[in-house]
Amino acid sequence: MFDFLGHYDVLGAFWTTVQLTLLSAVGSLVWGTLLAAMRVGPVPLMRGFATAYVNIVRNIPLTVIILFSSLGLNQTLGISLGAKGFDAINFRLAVLGLIVYTSAFVCEAIRAGINTVPVGQAEAARAIGLSFSQVLGLVVLPQAFRATVGPLTNVLIALTKNTTVAAAINVAEAALLMKKMIENEAQLMSISAVIAFGFVCLTLPTGLILGWVGKKVAVKR
Repeated sequence: MFDFLGHYDVLGAFWTTVQLTLLSAVGSLVWGTLLAAMRVGPVPLMRGFATAYVNIVRNIPLTVIILFSSLGLNQTLGISLGAKGFDAINFRLAVLGLIVYTSAFVCEAIRAGINTVPVGQAEAARAIGLSFSQVLGLVVLPQAFRATVGPLTNVLIALTKNTTVAAAINVAEAALLMKKMIENEAQLMSISAVIAFGFVCLTLPTGLILGWVGKKVAVKR
C-alpha cells in the first residue's frame, strides 16, 4: 500500500518544512516583539506604523504575500536576498513572506501578554529612573513572554501548517511533494494519510511540550 514511498524523498521534504518553520519562527519572534514594543511605545509615529502594519498584514491572504515575495521582489525587482539558484532564492523569499505574515500575530500575542503585567510595576520602574526601553526589556517583556507561551505555541503550530503555502513558489516542502505524488500515483488516500501523519508528528509534540513549558513558567498572580 505504501510501496511508492520509496521513490520519493519524504523525509527530505519534511526537513525543508522544519527549516521553513524554525527560520520563520525566529524571524517572526524578533520582528513581532519589535512591533509589540512599538505598539505600546510613547512615540505616536511608531505606534501608528505598528498598528497599521498589523491590521493590514493580518487581512492579506498568506498566498498573496508569498507570491508577491517571488513575483514582486525577485522577478520584478531582482531581489534575491543573497541567494544563488532558483531553489535557494525561493526558499529565502518564502521565509521572508512567512515572517512578514506571522509577525503580525506574534505582535498581538505579545501585546496581550504586556497588558497582563500590572501597570504599577512599570510605574515603579520609571520612578527609579529606568528609561522606557529598560522598563520594557527588564520588567515588562520577561513577564509578558511567560504569559504568552500558550498563544505563541498556537502561532507556531499555525506557522508549521502555513509552510505548505510555500509550494506556490515551488519550495520543495511537504505540500509540493504531495502534489507531485498525487500527479504520479493513484494512491490519493495513502498519500494524504502520510502527509497528514507527518504534520501531526511535527505539531502534536510541539503543542504538548510548549503547553507543559507554559504551565511551568506561568506568572502566578
